[in-house]
Amino acid sequence: MSKPNIVLINCDDLGYGDLGAYGSTVNKTPALDRMAAEGMKFTDFYMASPVCSPSRGAMMTGCYPPRISFGAFTNGDVVLFPGDGIGLNQDEITIARLLKGEGYATKLVGKWHCGDQPEFLPTSHGFDTYYGIPFSNDHGRQADDPKWNVRRRDWPPLPLVRDTEVIQQQPDQAAITERYVEESVRFIRQEKDGPFFLYLAHMHVHVPIYAPAHFERESQNGIYGAAVAAIDWSVGVIFKELQRLGLDDNTLVIFTSDNGSRARDEGGSNSPLRGKKGETWEGGQRVPFIMRWPGKIEAGSECSELVSGIDIMPTLAGVAGAEVPSDRTIDGHDIAPLMFGETDAQTQHEAFFYYKQNSLEAVRSGKWKLHVRKAEEEINELYDLDADVGETVNLFDDEPEVVAELTRRLDECRKDMGDEATGVVGENVRPIGRVDDPKPLTEYDPDHPYIIAMYDKPNRG
Repeated sequence: MSKPNIVLINCDDLGYGDLGAYGSTVNKTPALDRMAAEGMKFTDFYMASPVCSPSRGAMMTGCYPPRISFGAFTNGDVVLFPGDGIGLNQDEITIARLLKGEGYATKLVGKWHCGDQPEFLPTSHGFDTYYGIPFSNDHGRQADDPKWNVRRRDWPPLPLVRDTEVIQQQPDQAAITERYVEESVRFIRQEKDGPFFLYLAHMHVHVPIYAPAHFERESQNGIYGAAVAAIDWSVGVIFKELQRLGLDDNTLVIFTSDNGSRARDEGGSNSPLRGKKGETWEGGQRVPFIMRWPGKIEAGSECSELVSGIDIMPTLAGVAGAEVPSDRTIDGHDIAPLMFGETDAQTQHEAFFYYKQNSLEAVRSGKWKLHVRKAEEEINELYDLDADVGETVNLFDDEPEVVAELTRRLDECRKDMGDEATGVVGENVRPIGRVDDPKPLTEYDPDHPYIIAMYDKPNRG
């Protein structure tokens, strides 16, 4: 059989409770609900970080963020910013690089957020072509946001990039999703003889939210619901094109989000989970994850085993017949047995570790999750996630043996990857990429004919 085409769709800040298939009653997601009905829905899927740059670097490489020195960045920033002289090391092996080695045409459309210098852009990490905004959509010039006014109105213009060239500055964000979908469809048509790997990384639902007016008029959840509807529309278009070209049965489509919702009154939801983006409570890292591959993945199936974004790289390698690198530690596992519904298939993660930046805050093993830190505060909280997914009943004092075992696992993790909070330096950490004399991709020019000189929606950061 020919190698399957692969489409990986990743959203920005979409919460666990934002899709109809995951319980939303306010957002309209018919295409994604149909995708879940025709594929497999995962209930216990975690991204490796509660914020975007570490999450995305981890997904691309199959490694926890601290493993690749992607936990925290310049001056303690939690994500990469325009013109930073650091990014994903060119020695790292990404999903795209593995698939390209197996004859795949590879393309990224949308948000990258693993560095904006030429050495760090997607075309330096295995993608044949790139089209998108290389970081968050609030990293351009923004008007009178009370919190960020001084800092962000003086930022470089937001770049829209093709490969390594800026093709527009300060683009109309309400049109970006449509432009991304057009670019994706063009790629699918161009590479219809396959195999191809399309990574579509949406701008939505990151703030500030700009969505097409007709989605906002139809929304029951304000501008946030409109952005979710735009995502859902894009998925419907991708499936329609695959079916039109006769590629549907030989295409694995994956849908997920980079971290949980901000859940700060914009309309996002992590229900029924506790916490939000930026936190290691479940709501910060447990996100929707749907896989569809007709004839291979059982329609209407559900998986409750622990799976992570770091598993995507080795899983896609296996699907494509590529070898996972053996010269370095890869933290993820091939989840094919789960994906294909093999009898008695179980997670290969004996433990899953929750890092906030470079500090180790929690661990899950089986149904048990132990929290030992939240920001600057040490805590002792143990939860049975099978019985209490909302992390409401602390069982720390009731289960000393469980606490002891999870504490042992945390100590092993600290030794391996480090823990800034306790001052432990990891023994098996690889360096981040660095360049001399970095500069932003754009510079403000008062005479430039920007279509939008300054974005006027507050970020509410």
